[in-house]
Amino acid sequence: MTELTITRAVRMPDPFRIERFLSNPKLGPRLLFFSGGSALNGVAQHLKRYTHNSIHLVTPFDSGGSSQGLRLAFNMPAIGDLRSRLMALADETVLGHPDVFRLFTHRFSRTAAPEDLAGELQAMIAGTHPLVEAIEQPMRTLIQNQLGMFHAARPKSFDLRGASIGNLILAGGYLNQNQELEPIIFLVSKLVGVQGTVRAVTDDNLHLGAELSSGDVIIGQHLLTGKEHPPPASPIKDLFFNIGLTDRDPAEAVFPDRNRSLIGSSDLVCYAPGSFYTSLMATLLPTGVGRTLAARTVPKVYVPSLGQDPETGDMRLADKVHTLLTYLRKDAGSDCPVHRLLNYVIVDKSVPESETGEIGARGIAVLRLDLVSKASAPYYDPAPLCEALVSLT
Repeated sequence: MTELTITRAVRMPDPFRIERFLSNPKLGPRLLFFSGGSALNGVAQHLKRYTHNSIHLVTPFDSGGSSQGLRLAFNMPAIGDLRSRLMALADETVLGHPDVFRLFTHRFSRTAAPEDLAGELQAMIAGTHPLVEAIEQPMRTLIQNQLGMFHAARPKSFDLRGASIGNLILAGGYLNQNQELEPIIFLVSKLVGVQGTVRAVTDDNLHLGAELSSGDVIIGQHLLTGKEHPPPASPIKDLFFNIGLTDRDPAEAVFPDRNRSLIGSSDLVCYAPGSFYTSLMATLLPTGVGRTLAARTVPKVYVPSLGQDPETGDMRLADKVHTLLTYLRKDAGSDCPVHRLLNYVIVDKSVPESETGEIGARGIAVLRLDLVSKASAPYYDPAPLCEALVSLT
């Protein structure tokens, strides 16, 4: 097979391509996103109008929120971001499985007594809970089995208050599949009719650590985001993988062959909005990501987050682009040309040109578009952002 690189003029947005994809999203482009967290979920949900072939490589490194209890109980990767992306891409039409979707998005009460929640879980396992009873066979039995596995393995101290049922099903499936994420993600994708592909960026069960410019070291994603705890007191100098949540014990993660193949089949790569370090840079850390991206000659686009990101403090847009390239070159090689790693930066028209000059000087095209509406402010409006991305394919 011979690979050719073809250039063409692009209208932004391109009404012809947009209408073509809207008319048949099953044949839509393979947009590949490096992301984590919930920042991209609204875009992913809207993207189903244009394509059922998007690809999402998601971080499994969260160590706070509901993921924390499961990680501590079962020594497993974080599954909350994977579950939320699967739900964002689920088929919401009558052809999908709305009963399964309702169960996966259900959460236990945060105020109910522990014994009441334990009884509710038992009812789900027995198939007598209304949310489970509504699901057709054989899907119902599959779900009951995963919940039963979770229940059999969960420590007595595990707190069910506020727990996501989808997370519990994924955790049970992980335990039921010899502690492998891929089989249960595949199963859930089929259960809810995911219109796209969702994968963990790596199979390794690791945590995030950061060395600050002050020399201090912080271990744990939940201590870096500035959401559950105060943000880092000084800028992040280096992000790395760590074995556990206590002592500094750096580790490497491998980019799986199946994810390399996904990049090899992509029509566009997007470094997506979200927490800059724990959602985006974390997905670029596994060994093999940079080299695989450099070898694929498709448009590569960075869409920076809007608003204040506690992880970046006063970093300018040009600083973020420089950091993005720095992390990619750790694997691709320090001499890897910029155009192999990044071609476009898409920003809202409100971003002043004074912030983008340095980026253009690197040979990266900056596209200033109308991406924020009154209804979406201060965040991106999914419609124009999706239209911009599919126009570039």
